[in-house]
Amino acid sequence: MRTSNRGRLVAAGAASVVLAGTMALPAPAAAEPGDSADVEVTVEIEPIEEPGVLALSIAADSVALAEDGSTLLVRQFVGTLPTVTVSDTRTPAEVPEGAAWAVLGSATDFVGSAGQAPIGADHLGWKPRLLDGGDTGQVSEGEEVVTVLDEPTQPGNNVGLVDQELLVSTFDSGAVAGDSYSVDADLYLRTPVDVAAGEYASTLTLSLFE
Repeated sequence: MRTSNRGRLVAAGAASVVLAGTMALPAPAAAEPGDSADVEVTVEIEPIEEPGVLALSIAADSVALAEDGSTLLVRQFVGTLPTVTVSDTRTPAEVPEGAAWAVLGSATDFVGSAGQAPIGADHLGWKPRLLDGGDTGQVSEGEEVVTVLDEPTQPGNNVGLVDQELLVSTFDSGAVAGDSYSVDADLYLRTPVDVAAGEYASTLTLSLFE
C-alpha cells in the first residue's frame, strides 16, 4: 500500500511539471532601433447648408431734396429714393405656403434745424418705380402717394407718407424665391409758399414684411 501511494505521488508530480511547462510565455521580440510607421488620418468636411434668407438693402442712407417745379402757390423739392433691393436666397421649398412679402415706407415730420415749425410728413409724397422685377412678372411697385396739398390721383391717396405706404411687393413669395428685385421712387416735398426758410430733416423708414 505504501508503495502504491508513492507511485501515485510521483505521477502527480510529473503531471505538475508538464502543466507548468504548458503555461510558460515566450520572451518578447526586441524592436530594431530606429523603426517607425506612419498612419495617414483623413476627414472630408461637408459645407454647412445654410438656409436661405429674405433681406432688404438700400444703396445709400440719405438723400437731399432740391427745389424744382415750384409755383406761385406751392414750393416743391424733389429727389430720388436710393435703390432698394429685396434679395431672397431661399429655395421655393423653404418658403411657407401662401407667403407674400412687401416693403412699406413711412416718414417722420420734417424738423427744422433752427427751431422752425415742423413740416408734416403728409407733405412728402412718392412715386415708386420698379427697376428689376425679375422674369416672373409677380413683383410690382406700389401706387403713387401724393401730398396733402394735392388732389388725389387715386381714391384717398393724398395723405403723404404718414402711414406705411407700399413701395414694392409680391403676392407669391415661393414663385419669386431665389432672386433679387430692385426699386426706387421719385420723392417730392410740397409746402406752402410761406414756409420758413432753413434746413429740415425727416427719417423715411422702409420695412420688409412677409
